[in-house]
Amino acid sequence: MKALTWHGKSDIRCETVPDPTIEHDRDAIIKVTACAICGSDLHIFNGVIPEMKSGDVLGHETMGEVVAVGRGNQKLKIGDRVVVPFTISCGECFFCKRGMFSGCERSNPNRETAEKMWGHSPGGLFGYSHMLGGYSGGQAEYLRIPYADVGPIKVPDSLTDEQALFLSDIFPTGYMAADFCNIQGGDTIAIWGCGPVGQMAIRSAFLLGAGRVIAIDTVPERLELARAAGAITLDFKERDVYERIQELTGGRGADACIDAVGTEPDASSGLDAVVDRIKVATYLGTDRPHVLREAIMCCRNFGTVSIVGVYGGKLDGIPMGSAINRGLTFRMAQTPVQRYLPELLGRIEKGEIDPSFVITDRGSLEDGPDLYAKFRDRKDGCIKVVLKP
Repeated sequence: MKALTWHGKSDIRCETVPDPTIEHDRDAIIKVTACAICGSDLHIFNGVIPEMKSGDVLGHETMGEVVAVGRGNQKLKIGDRVVVPFTISCGECFFCKRGMFSGCERSNPNRETAEKMWGHSPGGLFGYSHMLGGYSGGQAEYLRIPYADVGPIKVPDSLTDEQALFLSDIFPTGYMAADFCNIQGGDTIAIWGCGPVGQMAIRSAFLLGAGRVIAIDTVPERLELARAAGAITLDFKERDVYERIQELTGGRGADACIDAVGTEPDASSGLDAVVDRIKVATYLGTDRPHVLREAIMCCRNFGTVSIVGVYGGKLDGIPMGSAINRGLTFRMAQTPVQRYLPELLGRIEKGEIDPSFVITDRGSLEDGPDLYAKFRDRKDGCIKVVLKP
């Protein structure tokens, strides 16, 4: 089959790789009908995610048609149309039983590698390094799904692939970011990053009752899309973010702040962002937490900082004195997608949101390497890429 494979920093190739096969009784295999390039994939493209190996198949936003089912899988049948969560979960362990699916204790066969870095291992992820399981991803013609009687959700015929695809990751992740904010009617929510996850967080915050959303970015097309959702936009290259949020909130600060950027903010964000970049380049640091620092300082007393941007290692210069003395709450996670799927599928079916609004570029797997570069470079207004194998 054809698939997008990783061969080093900025080196993505469309290659022929072996077709997947059923390996365990609970497996299923789908013929991929749509997949996407995620902002998190750009961290791999940029070479900042450890434990990648040459030839790894990428991708964790995937849907398709079931073409094979293991003997122990009673949930799916051949011909079912499904969306696949990026988090791989057994459904039976301590965490899965409590709805914390991304903390699954069984789905990462390389958990010892993760434990060395993080103390404990999360669950496995599709197409996202050997530290998180070494699973082949879904930017391919076919995908093997472990524990397929737990993860995939069937998609009704009334929805198109593009309406349903983002249930795999960015819609639940953006929704979780807003859900973590414990929004009370009329709250002001500040969101750093108007990429795909940030766009979903903006709309989710309004769905959950926010009175105002302040959307922070510098890319014109992203800011325009945020304004179309009703957000107040803030270009960090034109205005000081802290000062502007103080103005908008009467000096109180935002009720909650969402970091939808993570470890690779724009280097022009501020002096500390430049220093972070130098530290990473000289191996004196692992991550660049400019946005997290700013979110903490902009959050009101006893507010919430919600973190869904990807970080991998240790963070320098975090103003914990501010957070502790002002009573901030931190909420963060790799999204337990399965926990949100039924509710979010229902919201799409009711017409409350159509996640396909974020798509700007479409192509084939053969177009994938060029579209990776276009997405990273934000060329020609590229916000979200969908691939049709």
